[in-house]
Amino acid sequence: MIPVRRLLLALSLTAGASTLVRAQSVVESVRAWRERHEVEIVRELDSLLAIPNNAADRPNIRRNAELLRTMLQRRGVTARILENGAAPPAVLGELKAPGATRTVILYAHYDGQPVDPKEWATPPFEPVLRARPGANNALSAVLPMPERGRFDPESRIYARSASDDKAPIVAMLAALDAMKASGIAPSVNLKFFYEGEEEAGSDHLKELLTRYKDALGGDVWLIVDGPVHQSRKQLISFGVRGTVGLELTTYGPARALHSGHYGNWAPNPGMLMVELLASLRDGDGNILIDHYMDDVVPPTAAELAAVRALPPIDAQLRHDLLLAKSEGNDAQIGERLMKPAVNLRGIRVGNVAPVAANAIAPEARASIDFRLVPNQTPVHVKELLEAHLAKRGWWVTHDSVTAEMRLAHARIVRLQWEEGYPATRTSMELPVSLALRQVISDAKGEPVLVSPTSGASLGQYIFTDVLHAPTISVPIVNHDNDQHAKNENLRLQNLWDGIETLAAVMANLGKVWPGTIP
Repeated sequence: MIPVRRLLLALSLTAGASTLVRAQSVVESVRAWRERHEVEIVRELDSLLAIPNNAADRPNIRRNAELLRTMLQRRGVTARILENGAAPPAVLGELKAPGATRTVILYAHYDGQPVDPKEWATPPFEPVLRARPGANNALSAVLPMPERGRFDPESRIYARSASDDKAPIVAMLAALDAMKASGIAPSVNLKFFYEGEEEAGSDHLKELLTRYKDALGGDVWLIVDGPVHQSRKQLISFGVRGTVGLELTTYGPARALHSGHYGNWAPNPGMLMVELLASLRDGDGNILIDHYMDDVVPPTAAELAAVRALPPIDAQLRHDLLLAKSEGNDAQIGERLMKPAVNLRGIRVGNVAPVAANAIAPEARASIDFRLVPNQTPVHVKELLEAHLAKRGWWVTHDSVTAEMRLAHARIVRLQWEEGYPATRTSMELPVSLALRQVISDAKGEPVLVSPTSGASLGQYIFTDVLHAPTISVPIVNHDNDQHAKNENLRLQNLWDGIETLAAVMANLGKVWPGTIP
């Protein structure tokens, strides 16, 4: 049997220079079309961004879904809304390609992170165009939206979900428009799946995928979510870390006490919380929970080689972020993202200036998240953490804390766990993995960057568990987009590049994907 690598190499050599010419021809045609239609593309994105999209806001989530269905149908894509009880719906589109033997499902989510409008420079659901940012991503002047012509590719759209994750949706659809106008047919059957609950944890995704399993069949899921490499080069990522979140509460006196009269006598819940958190990891990011690393499978030689081949960007990142040192003894960020992590999301106890008080608070709260790597499960992480705390003298409870508990136990911590999900990692050696790398490399005219995993978490394991298809991430948005934060933005050149990349995949993946099971 011919090894997969040699098979793909033989196919590439047989095609010769014509494969590269064909790929670049697609890109050139799509780029020419885009340059004539930039204003229309941005207007469509703005109309989508103008609809609030918190998953808990059911009326506006419904408006998003209905608009997406319409946007798909305008392109001749068969589209429908996938209902899932009271949960946010998904949107499914399907476009068959005559003679195609493969089906590719393109994924994005249309819901976004919650917003606090007071923190934003402009309202989060009123998209604005700004000039390229200043130093440290500082906001630049608001620009008028042009009526015609071209945009400065370094200008940015500011709005919630401008990059995470509505721009990828518009990039997919603009790629279809450009291909149709240029007479370029897809080489694979296409499905478009837009989730409405990703930023809320995808709690109902497994149920939805199971309900519509027959309609969602395909050979590979391409996850068009997340940023490109920090060097601004196109990246393919073959995995994501898992995650599980946790809310913790520690307890002091039944009511606030004067710190002068009772300090050093009444236990301070803030200090107890700090002690607890410090027992979870050291200052270099190494996790100290007993037996936590026992499940972790080390990266393969191929995965380490791929990470070490990425452009060196750590020094520039530290400079841009004003960091004298990064964790892990300044180890490369790509290698650090292949390890598990514990992150403090927030901590709350008492107040700080100008409303700080000389008082001992009754309780302290903290919020943390664990980032998981393959072979770790949320269930086992919960068991390990609770055993770690019990060994250190904590009375662990998941219920409301009673007066009797507080009188009986000196160190009480209430744990409220989120559901969480495991990590996934697709082999970089699958035929589809190698074919995708070839198609995008040919389109870019240089080898595409490859990462075994991204630092983010996404419930991709559900697609594999329910639908038995591999998942690969093809992110397109800028790395400095402030996603999940105030003033989220999209660099327009990333949108233009994304349209070209996705068009190349749609047009050419079926031509170089070997006829073997992925």
